Amino acid sequence: MLLRMIYDDRLAQAAYLIGCQKTGEAIVIDPERDVDRYVEAAAKEGLRIVAAAETHIHADFVSGARELAERGVRVYLSDEGDADWKYQWVEKKSGGGRYDAVLVRNGDVFRVGNIEFKVLHTPGHTPEHICFMVTDRGGGASEPMGVATGDFVFVGDLGRPDLLETAAGNVGSAEPSARRLFGSVGAFVQWPDYLQVWPGHGAGSACGKALGAVPQTTVGYEKRFNPAVRAASSEPGFVRFILDGQPEPPLYFARMKRWNKVGPPVLGGVPRPREMTAEELKGVDARRVAVVDSRPWKAFKDGHVAGALFVPHDGMFPAIVGSYIGEDEDVVLIAERDRVDAMVRDMIRVGIDRIVGWMEPGAMEQYARLGGKMATTPEIDVAEAKRRLGDGGSFFLDVRRRDEFEAGRLPGAALAPHPRLPAMLGDVPRDKRVIVNCRSGARSGRACALLQRAGYEVANVAGGWLAWDAMERGG
Repeated sequence: MLLRMIYDDRLAQAAYLIGCQKTGEAIVIDPERDVDRYVEAAAKEGLRIVAAAETHIHADFVSGARELAERGVRVYLSDEGDADWKYQWVEKKSGGGRYDAVLVRNGDVFRVGNIEFKVLHTPGHTPEHICFMVTDRGGGASEPMGVATGDFVFVGDLGRPDLLETAAGNVGSAEPSARRLFGSVGAFVQWPDYLQVWPGHGAGSACGKALGAVPQTTVGYEKRFNPAVRAASSEPGFVRFILDGQPEPPLYFARMKRWNKVGPPVLGGVPRPREMTAEELKGVDARRVAVVDSRPWKAFKDGHVAGALFVPHDGMFPAIVGSYIGEDEDVVLIAERDRVDAMVRDMIRVGIDRIVGWMEPGAMEQYARLGGKMATTPEIDVAEAKRRLGDGGSFFLDVRRRDEFEAGRLPGAALAPHPRLPAMLGDVPRDKRVIVNCRSGARSGRACALLQRAGYEVANVAGGWLAWDAMERGG
């Protein structure tokens, strides 16, 4: 048996390629949408992907299961959800007909080559969530080696049960989901200690609150040291623990739930946007086309396409583009040539497909010389921010997480966590300058660009809360 984890650092998402070397057949569990990566990884091992499986309807990325099904791959999908959480795309093959899809339930068993997969229903994170317990029958094993736990058990955490409410808008579903998760933990602690745990996410994912940075673990280790598992000594205590302190989910999560349920658009390959000239960019209206500027903050604030979004290609990139750009918007990237492919992949993984062009950052000087519409983003230090407190013309906006905000904030500041800011613009007054802060000035810079695109007068607080706190302490 071959096992390879294929990891997306930006979304902290793990897909698993599992192959039978005797038959040359392989399966990929929880693939992302740019499926060429898995096909190539399998081919390097002398394998071909004949199956794909999903642990649940994902909220944080666009699934690649349909993309693989279009290529003739058999897909295994959960049939455990209620009417609202059934896969609706299996009968909608491009050109008509039904995909080669097998709907599975608790206790079902299937094989890929000589590798056996047993389905375990583990609701809580979502109603339909399943895990796959893996036994290498071709290697002579009679007991399972490990289990692909998806968003059920992570290293040091459990999948959050509140997303159907906080992200998908199913009001009142968080507590019942937490109670279902408690029941699933009761089943988990009965699994053999030696079983390896292959989780769907690592540190940095918004699908939990305290995920570890170790890629894999064991059932026995998590029983002993996972705080969420240990909190399951009583149902009321577990519910309180698991729902407390969950971070605000990015706004795009709701779209991912919808797309992955009804069926994401079929791409047929990774988009290849064309390179644009400065003259062509001059004709782009950044109020209607999302211009994603990935240059460093100083370059952006000192001069950018009026209406452009500031989105460096870092760990926040998918959450920002997914939350700040509409699924029907055309997109133009300002990015280094060697980053374009990676940025396009990051975008399609969160449902931003209409990337129509890109331009090298060095062409911005020519854009300005040609008379392209430019703008700057004002930035003030914390001393100036303090002077503007109570002046009547300023509105202070904090774009950090709620837990950070509650631990300390600028006097009178309002909270709007940056991944959800587009949905909260109605609470931001348009007749005042908006003074934006975060912890250090990075998230607030992104928020300032979004606010400017929406027509607000803004100023970014350089150094953010850290600089403010140091000033107040006399540091």
